[in-house]
Amino acid sequence: MTNKRGNMVPHSSDDARGSLYIVATPIGNLDDFSKRAEQTLRNVDYIAAEDTRHTRRLLNHFAIEAKLFSIHDHNEKDKANYVASLLEEGKSVALVSDAGTPLISDPGYHVVHALREQGHKVVPIPGACALISALCASGLPTDQFFFAGFVPAKSKGRCDLFESWKKQTGTVVFYESTHRVYDSIADVQKVYGEDAQLVLAREVTKTFETFLSGTASEILAKFDADANQMRGEFVVMLSFTQESGNEAELEAKRILTILLEDLPVKQAAAMAAKLTGEKKNYLYKMALEMQAE
Repeated sequence: MTNKRGNMVPHSSDDARGSLYIVATPIGNLDDFSKRAEQTLRNVDYIAAEDTRHTRRLLNHFAIEAKLFSIHDHNEKDKANYVASLLEEGKSVALVSDAGTPLISDPGYHVVHALREQGHKVVPIPGACALISALCASGLPTDQFFFAGFVPAKSKGRCDLFESWKKQTGTVVFYESTHRVYDSIADVQKVYGEDAQLVLAREVTKTFETFLSGTASEILAKFDADANQMRGEFVVMLSFTQESGNEAELEAKRILTILLEDLPVKQAAAMAAKLTGEKKNYLYKMALEMQAE
């Protein structure tokens, strides 16, 4: 199948309809732009971009001509039907974000979900991703990890979220901006103390790529000593000590054992939550399990 310029577009299983291609673009180093990604953007009929001005710079660098339209957080639900109509006409469309793999903390979910619901073909064109690039070089466990995207902007929301990770297994990863990274790490220290090992990947694949390792207090000390270490875009990775989790659970069970001698389960869980700082629902479930045993 060829597009209107006479170029072969990537294969689609249905010649009557076009396909949507999810195309990863460089997160910094332009040499990370794959041949397949370049060829796809060169040959599709349309490119749906998070920011058309940003994508135009990438296309100009590689001398790629294309029809651009925008798909971003505020319009993607409405644009899903427009993309579907293009595919029905046999047109091919590529979806790109400003950098990295689309949909990974970037727009695109609503479009992809809607198109797959309608039976359209969606094709991944893999490439750069800050999450994976940072994690594989962090030295933290990679057999299990949980990606949290961007964390809340306010301290209360962040701390509540960090508290919920206390029972999380594997490495936790989130993105943070230069303007909030210090406060976020301070909240990590507030919630975990020295019980979390951190690695911060800054400006991955770019000129000033840096990996900072240590506890939250050690990372904050590095920020205080050199404010330049707070510049750029961050991938924050946390690995929790198994010992601290076990100690917290043992302490909660010890307190519940005492309280359950004189109080019903609901009241014991509520009192234990005040004493330990753990979530009441978590302690209520633990108390029920203890009684069943």
